[in-house]
Amino acid sequence: MRKLIVHAITATLLTGGTAGALAAGTATASSKVTWEDIANDDSTPGDVLSYGLGLKAQRYSPLTRIDRGNVGALQPVWSFSFGGEKQRGQEAQALVHEGVIYVTASYSRVFALDARTGRQLWSYEHRLPDDIRPCCDVINRGAAIYGNTIYFGTLDARIVALDKSTGKVVWNKKFGDHKVGYTMTGAPTLVKEKGGRVLLIHGSSGDEFGVVGYLFARDPETGEEVWARPLVEGHQGRLAGKPGTYTGNRKAPSWPDDKRSPTGKTEAWSQGGGAPWQSASFDPETNTIVIGAGNPAPWNGNLRTPPGGDPHAYDSLFTSGQAYVDASTGELKGFYQHTPNDTWDFSGNNEIVLFDYKDKNGKTIKAGAHADRNGFFFVTDTAKLARGSGYPNKPTALLAAYPFVEGITWAKGFDLKSGRPIENAGQRPQQPPEGTDKGESVFVSPPFLGGKNWNPMSYSPATGLFYIAANHWGMDYWAEHLAYKPGSAYLGMGFRIKRLYEDHVGTLRALDPQTGRIAWEHKETFPLWAGTLATAGGLVVTGTSNGYVKIFDAATGEELWKFQTGSGVVSIPITWEQDGEQYIGIASGYGGAVPLWGGDMAELTRQVTQGGSYWVFKLPAR
Repeated sequence: MRKLIVHAITATLLTGGTAGALAAGTATASSKVTWEDIANDDSTPGDVLSYGLGLKAQRYSPLTRIDRGNVGALQPVWSFSFGGEKQRGQEAQALVHEGVIYVTASYSRVFALDARTGRQLWSYEHRLPDDIRPCCDVINRGAAIYGNTIYFGTLDARIVALDKSTGKVVWNKKFGDHKVGYTMTGAPTLVKEKGGRVLLIHGSSGDEFGVVGYLFARDPETGEEVWARPLVEGHQGRLAGKPGTYTGNRKAPSWPDDKRSPTGKTEAWSQGGGAPWQSASFDPETNTIVIGAGNPAPWNGNLRTPPGGDPHAYDSLFTSGQAYVDASTGELKGFYQHTPNDTWDFSGNNEIVLFDYKDKNGKTIKAGAHADRNGFFFVTDTAKLARGSGYPNKPTALLAAYPFVEGITWAKGFDLKSGRPIENAGQRPQQPPEGTDKGESVFVSPPFLGGKNWNPMSYSPATGLFYIAANHWGMDYWAEHLAYKPGSAYLGMGFRIKRLYEDHVGTLRALDPQTGRIAWEHKETFPLWAGTLATAGGLVVTGTSNGYVKIFDAATGEELWKFQTGSGVVSIPITWEQDGEQYIGIASGYGGAVPLWGGDMAELTRQVTQGGSYWVFKLPAR
């Protein structure tokens, strides 16, 4: 395990280059991006202006020009190399505005490309120090756009604003100490709170180093902090530059205190994790930011359990669940925890997709869908959570919980009345006896890499199905002794990832949220680590770790088209309309957590070649 972490950190030390714009063409003047443009992103496919293709994060396009009947004729238009020795994983979703593609790349870089030709208009390369601490490769998942500005986060815990026409820095704000593990890999989100202000929302990363996760709101014009919300109980937030309210009870009753802690220290909640490192959804009607909260730190749940006591005595709030945050103040309005006192690094950061759900009486409910790393697909009543019924952790908002992968060992299912998992005995590794290095190993599935990891799913209102790029695998898992040291990995667990089936690891699945039924699946030999996109043309687009972009029939799962990009695809596809034609874009470049942490899967994927590029496809001219 420690060797894997060292490899992950070593990969970040190749940080040469300079900050600034490198002009390679003249960008045409374009109009400002307004809040109305962003709010209508899901219904105006001429641009792609948000992570998730809309505030609901459904990743659904109304475009129909490319459909089941003609997708077989799809052709590459151009590809662009991200260049240099800076390869590693390319996990970004690009944005498109008025004929310009804005895409982030590994090592905290941004490129502006002509959407018609792939010609580089400008690039920005952030100067990274040599002591950054990303846990899971030097990736970046995307940018945000508003006004004349592009916003993105960096691996040294900054958020940077760039002029979208030139790439020049508008402002640059530091939000955490990268030396102890703070980073930023997720795409920021724009919201408009009920007071009329447009705010830039972003989270932090670093759970694996024992930081406390924060969600931030900033003035997009200046970068100044408006509020900051920690997502571990007992920590105090900020509002307008002054101390704000605590997250939950100030004494953190869901974490062991000095007297109850097996170490006799407050390390558990003071280095508690909970980082919201993915991107948010937003409900303007209730003024609510909806975002996942990361795993508690350390992974070793024995350190949050009374000696010889009940592992469920403390839930380690507010981690490994979905948080509902007031956009105006940063107050935590509601919370639903997927994995209480998470000891498997199941986290909770996977996206929460907002959609209309019909209950057993046929009533339409504003709901959130979440495919968790723990292997279960959750449907929650988002209106109730926004009104506080899930705070702190009251279970009234859970509508359904279905397994979306096979072979789950840690729990039988969920009790819909209590909202809690029905855990199987023996799945929480025990602390090793004194004088020994590690405890007894147990086999757990899914592993910490998840039934689904960060790679976002999509939802089609036309079919009523969610499209999930999932994986079938497990891990040998054991506890280790641990003490917190700033800047060092804070896990307390060892692991080895293993396959569940000989014929596949990846499984692209279409799930019916009303019943939990898997409508269809497509198996892949390699793990799936790319997001999915659904379209009104009846298509589902995704990528595979062995280099293919693939397109499927959304209703039947039939594979309709594929194209080899030369490196593994672990990014997020988009589609847009330009000059009367529909385009599809996706980044290629293998990396991410699997080759660094994946055990047997890392060995399987070692044959995948490195390389970073962006690809665009369309139908031949009529």
